[in-house]
Amino acid sequence: MRTPAFSGQFYPSSKKDLIREISRCFAGVPIKERAVMGAVVPHAGYIYSGNTAAHVYSSLPRADTFILLGPNHTGYGSPISVSSEKWSTPLGDVNVDADFIKALPKRIIDLDDTAHRYEHSLEVQLPFLQHRFTDFKIVPVCLGMQEEETAVEVGLELAEAVRNVDRKFVIMASSDFTHFKPDKVARENDTYYIKAILDLDVPELYRRLYERSASVCGYGPIATMLTAVKALGAKNASLLKYSTSGDTTGDISSVVGYAGIIVE
Repeated sequence: MRTPAFSGQFYPSSKKDLIREISRCFAGVPIKERAVMGAVVPHAGYIYSGNTAAHVYSSLPRADTFILLGPNHTGYGSPISVSSEKWSTPLGDVNVDADFIKALPKRIIDLDDTAHRYEHSLEVQLPFLQHRFTDFKIVPVCLGMQEEETAVEVGLELAEAVRNVDRKFVIMASSDFTHFKPDKVARENDTYYIKAILDLDVPELYRRLYERSASVCGYGPIATMLTAVKALGAKNASLLKYSTSGDTTGDISSVVGYAGIIVE
């Protein structure tokens, strides 16, 4: 069992308080399901990025399995690892899709729970899924290597497994955007990076990230998601919400950027 490592930090630890906080995140955000195949969602504390995340979760269709891709902030475990354990949150337990994990070619993805033990980028997504849906499974994948070649290889491996398993899947990339820059700089830089994502252009995304020495923490998961959904037929991407931590704190001298993006 992968027990919560960040309840009481990124989100409330009690079920009652967590339900209240997630309801706050969804306030004024209508549920309108779309034919979403992939998405980008932030992974900061709910008070900062929860509303931006809710814009994505409100648009998700019902799916059998959500593939969750996140960066490895800790350095633990295999460079590219999928978790096979059941995950728990204050809202209950979530099972992994064991059949999908078995179907993975595993050319580059290792079966390793160590990398997930103290990683927050995927844990914080689960309560949002539990708020929207009652019957689903997950495939948590943690990327410690995020260069373009690796991200593309992981994406193609995921797409191959999706084709071989009779399920409805949505692929979620967990990432925050620019870190600790003035609000104006963060917004300008993130607009530049997001344009490449909306164009579904992985090589151009990497070029822009390197050009500006970007501090986008989950660029590998984003590229992996884009590669996979393009291989599966996705054609269009939309930015649903962009915000920065300054919108919450009022301090615009040093912010973190958050984007909610869907791919159909």
